[in-house]
Amino acid sequence: MSDHTPGATPTSDGPAFLKGHGTENDFVIVPDPDGVLDLGPAQVARLCDRRAGIGGDGLLRVVRSAAHPEAAALAGDAEWFMDYRNADGSVAEMCGNGVRVFARYLVHAGHAKPGDLAVATRAGVRRAHVAEDGPDGRPGDVTVDMGRAVLPGPESVEVSVGGRRWPARNVNMGNPHAVAFVEDLGHAGDLLTAPSVAPDGAYPDGVNVEFVVDRGPAHVAMRVHERGSGETRSCGTGACAVAVAVARRDGADPAVTGRSATCTVDVPGGRLVITEHPDGRVEMTGPAVIVAEGVILPDWLAATA
Repeated sequence: MSDHTPGATPTSDGPAFLKGHGTENDFVIVPDPDGVLDLGPAQVARLCDRRAGIGGDGLLRVVRSAAHPEAAALAGDAEWFMDYRNADGSVAEMCGNGVRVFARYLVHAGHAKPGDLAVATRAGVRRAHVAEDGPDGRPGDVTVDMGRAVLPGPESVEVSVGGRRWPARNVNMGNPHAVAFVEDLGHAGDLLTAPSVAPDGAYPDGVNVEFVVDRGPAHVAMRVHERGSGETRSCGTGACAVAVAVARRDGADPAVTGRSATCTVDVPGGRLVITEHPDGRVEMTGPAVIVAEGVILPDWLAATA
């Protein structure tokens, strides 16, 4: 450990890092305000390695929007850009739990105060609300406006695992999802490898696959295989895609009924509450926690390049 402060600019002692999670979907957080770090896929994968690195389902690089070529155009709307990478080092458009943890970090580091704030992502600007901590010191929940779901064609695809097949709803939340309703979450198998999806070419850049069972009215549980990461304890965009699919299945499309639809989604790492509004906006509420901080040794990081 060192005397680095949260959000400190990387120094000769090595880049600062933090560890955080949202419903146990965990992330390595690397503050890089001026965008000076060049983290390649191999380095990201090593940092996310649970045995040889820090360990995480993904990596959140914290960069000022103005300092990142992919986010400079968004700098007027959001000061900070979430450069999100999957655990295998690949770039992803969005991560719902990641946005909540990112927002929590901005407050933790003093870059923002509790309340409303904006985060730039590759899927556009996401608005977040960080609630005040509770009287017991427990961090308040974080609500994120996840934008609008897109239901692209084909409306239904097919997912298969171990000889079982299910129709799945095609939902895009800034990243692609295939939502399958099943009788038993165990039917999803170990989810170490990506489930098969048909037709071929439906998802040329890969897809996140959610397996869903009903727990009660507007209450479901899910497991997920995230592309580039395998099974994770939670997936925020996946929970949103599931809630949208539930509303369509149950005839509760807010654009049709004129009423908001709220769905409780249990994930292995906790619980998320998703609300879709008549104007199409999808909001996600759940916990986000920072658990540790330290410094990445520069020699180790250089050796992973």
